[in-house]
Amino acid sequence: MPSAGVEEVPVAVVAQGRVVACSTEARALGVRRRMRLREAQQRCPGLRVVERDLAAETRDFEPLAARIEQRVVPRLEVLRPGLLAFPARGAARYWGGEEALADKVLEVVAEVGVEGRTGVADTLFAAALAARSGRPARAVPVDGAAGFLAPYPVGVLGRRELTQLLARLGLATVGDFAALPADRVLARFGPPGAAAHRTARGLEARVPHTRVAGTDRSAAVEFEPAERAVEPVVFRAKALAEELHGMLRRAGLTCSRVEVGVRLTDGRRLARMWRHEGLSALAVAERVRWQLAAWQQSGGASSPGDEEGDEPPGEPTPASCNGVEPTGIAGLTLTPDGLHAEEGRQGELFDSGAATREEVERAAGRLQAMLGHGAVTRVELGGGRGPGEQVLRVPFGEPGETAAGSGTAGRTGSGTAGRTGGPGRAGTGPGAARTGPADGRTEARWVGRLPAPHPAVVYREPLPAHLWDVAGALVEVSGRAVLSAPPARLEVVGRGAVRVTGWAGPWPVLEQWWDPSLDRRLARLQIATADGRAWLVQVAEGRWRVEACYG
Repeated sequence: MPSAGVEEVPVAVVAQGRVVACSTEARALGVRRRMRLREAQQRCPGLRVVERDLAAETRDFEPLAARIEQRVVPRLEVLRPGLLAFPARGAARYWGGEEALADKVLEVVAEVGVEGRTGVADTLFAAALAARSGRPARAVPVDGAAGFLAPYPVGVLGRRELTQLLARLGLATVGDFAALPADRVLARFGPPGAAAHRTARGLEARVPHTRVAGTDRSAAVEFEPAERAVEPVVFRAKALAEELHGMLRRAGLTCSRVEVGVRLTDGRRLARMWRHEGLSALAVAERVRWQLAAWQQSGGASSPGDEEGDEPPGEPTPASCNGVEPTGIAGLTLTPDGLHAEEGRQGELFDSGAATREEVERAAGRLQAMLGHGAVTRVELGGGRGPGEQVLRVPFGEPGETAAGSGTAGRTGSGTAGRTGGPGRAGTGPGAARTGPADGRTEARWVGRLPAPHPAVVYREPLPAHLWDVAGALVEVSGRAVLSAPPARLEVVGRGAVRVTGWAGPWPVLEQWWDPSLDRRLARLQIATADGRAWLVQVAEGRWRVEACYG
């Protein structure tokens, strides 16, 4: 995280009501990833909560990833914003060892004002855990991944149903699970269990598919004339991803990574590797959008190899992330990497009828063909200060606008680097370099925006109401956002008056004050009443209205 005045504040990034990332200060107070937000706030009352914005995280992380690619290694993979990986064997040989490689990664990360951690191990999974071990740099000995993983609880394997079952069977640690015979695990838990078992034993989860020489499994599209806007490229990216998935499906394959490559009209080629993890065509298109936005934002980046002596040996990749300038996009390519056999999906004996994401997308596509593209929509979080302004309806199939640092290298290390016998041990890089939403810039765009949790019900038309003080006078809010008196009773027209038991606010809103025809001034309060309900009320031009109910 940025070092200027933020490090003392406990911060958590949340998505769908759960913590997805937290600062060191928050962890020290008991906050953990995957924890429910309410539990996290109970453990840490002063917790600063930031809603996750993957698009912003991608834009903010891209300059750091590009810097590492230009200064340390010629090619890396973004596992997610904030976590990257690269094969460490060749890079470690060039820089004088794994320790020197880790120092170089941390040096580059520190130059942009963020804190990073690195880990190196035989597998990507072990390297990522090593990067989170609390040390700035940690290297797991060669062939020592299984021993390193053994003491960890089985929950770190990430397969919730499997790990809960293992815990009930008395297998509390990764080492306990790894000790089981591989054939018995496969027979009992199927391919997903076998993949988790390989991970627990310090092996890669899947055996890589041997690529047939001369086989090109990439999907590409040319733009004539060149596209200067992002939207048409993203639209074509979804169709391109569907073509790629179909090509792999017919070959009985799936991939663990996909490279997004863009060719510009000036001859440059930009590329970035993304972890695939079973992404749908829509999800791939969303990542194309994020990546294009990130390249546009980092338009002033220098070309790789500008700094003498900093480029590892070998041909520097032209895929390094120079900015997307107004020259236009001439072509888009999606290239699968990390191919392995498609294992399919085992259904239940008595199928629960739950639809997969692919089935939902196909059904939505059929409805749109019959009723029109805009007839089927999904909910997307957007900007705005009020709860009704933050929810948008987007036609299904269109990528939304929404959506730090660890790196990975091959011995796999975290910034991750990988000793995997092929490209090398894996390493993961700057593990704490989060420069996106956690730094508060996303929140700063909407001064006066209500904090989480959000209301359960937002009324299409606000309900007329009255808010009285103890003396029976109507509560007023001054131009300096000060209440005339504490609220005592809330009356929603048609529902009667209820005693106020608690309140928070006000949150003033002053919008477009420079235009008298569009000027909007109001203030919002959160009100808890004696009947057990909580309300969001607003006052504008002296009139109170109920905008939403928290339940």
